[in-house]
Amino acid sequence: MSGLRVIPTWRHGQERLYVCLTDGRNVAWYDREAARVNLLSEASREDVLEVLGPFLTGPVAVGPPPVPTPAELARLTLHPDDDLAPNRPGEALQIALDRDPGPPHRLRPDPRRRALLAEQAVGEALDRLDGAGWHALHSVPLPGGDRVHHLAIGPGGLFAIHTLPARKQRVTVADPMVTLGRQDPRPLLRRVRADADRASYALTAEVHPVLALAGPADVRITAPLREVRVIADTEVESLARLGGVLKPADVEALHAMARDRNTWTRV
Repeated sequence: MSGLRVIPTWRHGQERLYVCLTDGRNVAWYDREAARVNLLSEASREDVLEVLGPFLTGPVAVGPPPVPTPAELARLTLHPDDDLAPNRPGEALQIALDRDPGPPHRLRPDPRRRALLAEQAVGEALDRLDGAGWHALHSVPLPGGDRVHHLAIGPGGLFAIHTLPARKQRVTVADPMVTLGRQDPRPLLRRVRADADRASYALTAEVHPVLALAGPADVRITAPLREVRVIADTEVESLARLGGVLKPADVEALHAMARDRNTWTRV
């Protein structure tokens, strides 16, 4: 076999090196993270390893592609327009700002930009949990124009996370009221619980409500909270210490279900 070429691509944030024939057909691919060369035909083994030689780092496994799990099959058949996994933290706010950035000069900063920075801080902390067996989805749309800011799925269970920008402000929580600085109290915890309830209905699984405060100067909780967590953005990674609720296969199945936009149309 001759004329093989190596084409680098990115899939779901991971680099793969595809080995292709001159007509563009794939005969193998090298997954760097898994340290594995996947062969579509055993007859091409020697030629594939030869052309990949300059790219291989350390020992690698060589063989046919692994059989996909049901969750992987569901993800592969998902239409790109229905896949929520590529959503960035604050995706909905970013799109709104791109469409209508507002006047160039304002007496006060656009509150949407503060909210976007808060969601990005919390979302980036959640994304760092990926190596601990967690998945995070961002800006999950709900009927009526609402959305779940972040959905975390991992060994410790499912969490619907609502982000509140609180940079350098004191936050007082008196369930269900939340007071930010000198602003009037708002029954925000009702909204946080309602989002979690809707997520539970969509996924047919228990989803825990979380209020994540971005950059607070101080947090005071006046009484025990009912079925809700209140954390700072610097505490998001503490979720990785939770475990014993979901098995890896359950995490993957729930993630495959949650990333499908159609899952959320019935709530």
